[in-house]
Amino acid sequence: MARTLLVWLPSLAALANEDADHRPPWLLVDDGVIVDSGQDDIWDEAWENPPLALAPATDVPVRWHHYPDAAPAQAAAAARLDALRDSLGDAAALHIVAGQPAEAGQSVPVAVTTHAAMEAWTGWLKMRGLSAAAIIPSAATVPPPEPEALWLAEVGGEAIVRTADRAFLSDPDLNPLIAGDRTIAPLDAERMRQSLLLSLVAPPLDLLSGAWKPKRSWSIDAGLVTLAKRLLIALVIVSVMIPVIYAVRLIADTNRADETSVAIAKRAGITAADAEAAETELDRRLATAGGGPLAFSVPASALYDAMRDTPGVSLKSLSHRVDGTLSTTLAAPRIDDVNKVLLALQARGYRITAQPMAGTDGQQMANVTIRAVP
Repeated sequence: MARTLLVWLPSLAALANEDADHRPPWLLVDDGVIVDSGQDDIWDEAWENPPLALAPATDVPVRWHHYPDAAPAQAAAAARLDALRDSLGDAAALHIVAGQPAEAGQSVPVAVTTHAAMEAWTGWLKMRGLSAAAIIPSAATVPPPEPEALWLAEVGGEAIVRTADRAFLSDPDLNPLIAGDRTIAPLDAERMRQSLLLSLVAPPLDLLSGAWKPKRSWSIDAGLVTLAKRLLIALVIVSVMIPVIYAVRLIADTNRADETSVAIAKRAGITAADAEAAETELDRRLATAGGGPLAFSVPASALYDAMRDTPGVSLKSLSHRVDGTLSTTLAAPRIDDVNKVLLALQARGYRITAQPMAGTDGQQMANVTIRAVP
């Protein structure tokens, strides 16, 4: 594990004594090894990682409930309900936390304290500029005893008794009554130390849960913000440059096409300053010669294209006048098919007149004129 500060929280009785100087013990753990310890104000130093805090057994006893046939989540929920049922006082004032076993059949640790105690401890940490990553009951770190025996462990200046299903502050008067004919054996300090370090890696339960679970704070990396700004600026530049480049290429292609048109017109004997003037002169000469947009091929081509999209329409007659007007008679099984052809011609910009009539063979017919010049 990384470098971690472990701080024992003062008891509520000690916090109630405003004149007392609270200097609870602490441990400094680096990569799973205790490298320093003491009882001074080490929290005055700057810490990269939030510390872990241990709640005193005198205020937070722990009990283990066993539900052999329950799934881990179900066992944790059942343990909280049983602890609430067995607790005294106003349920709204209690803070009940249950751990969750790794697999079915394991016992569930449950700690019972109050919201007032949690407020006192978090306030004590805040006054020292600390925000705990977790608050673990000291009693929960004591390992279970051998069968028919009890442990007496020293944890953070407290003597804690551990039975098979409970861990609480030792009381010389009550211990013999609780132990009965069982032996209360002192727990080896090294074994207790190892159990404590394992509890730091995988806390059996954390009092910072439920209403006391820290709200997630989002930290913003300044480097990522700078990178995002640069990417946004680059995106805007690219978004603007794409249409600009496209417009430049379009203008260049249009200019080349106009130059080509002027060159072709020049070879045809037409001198013009630009492509538009060349086209106007070319249309004038074609009109004089009977060609251009007044030519038969222009409206006739549009008519054939429109009929090709409507296979049911047939051409009965077709004539062309000098002014560019195309006259035709169209026939179809339905007048709607004729209308489709007329609408297609209108969509191309031609002026259409139509006179519907009934054909002798049952088909619908229409005499149509198409102005060759839109």
